[in-house]
Amino acid sequence: MAEFSRGFGGRRRDTDVRLPPGQYLTEDFPVLSAGPTPRIPTDEWAFSITTETGERLTWSWAELMALPAEQVTTDIHCVTRWSKLGTSWRGVSLDVLFADVETSLDFAMVHSYGGYTTNVALEDLLDERSWVAFEFDGEPLDPEHGGPARLLVPHLYFWKSAKWVRGIELQERDDPGFWEQNGYHLHGDPWTEERYW
Repeated sequence: MAEFSRGFGGRRRDTDVRLPPGQYLTEDFPVLSAGPTPRIPTDEWAFSITTETGERLTWSWAELMALPAEQVTTDIHCVTRWSKLGTSWRGVSLDVLFADVETSLDFAMVHSYGGYTTNVALEDLLDERSWVAFEFDGEPLDPEHGGPARLLVPHLYFWKSAKWVRGIELQERDDPGFWEQNGYHLHGDPWTEERYW
């Protein structure tokens, strides 16, 4: 018989108004990954934004740590139906990283160490809606949860908050990433249950 991590099982339905439809509360932080966990030393980690002209802005770990960081308290919602409320993160807003980026494009492909990708509309990344997060609950982010840094896009299902983030490539079309090519919704809004195509 196959074994599944607890995040894939069904649960009773909770009635908390902070829960999107079909979600249940968890105190745990389930670990769900599509492959092995990359272990990236911070002295080898880098993050980049690539524009339509091929211009590439890059930050080392030390450069990311020198940028203004924010404390973010937010709810997170997994497409497998668990929700964790009031989670505490620390990270750099994408608004800071995009401050010197000029683009006419509306979409982005997020790339991770290990090869994972997910597509996100630029409007979902900017205006204080997403961060490159490097701490959870006051501690450095564990590799199992995407450390040393992951994207945090809490208003979308959590698969859009790519673990082990390494870069964003701006693109003209909303091309699907890894899970989107495998039947997940292109956008992923938990409040309208944009789970699958």
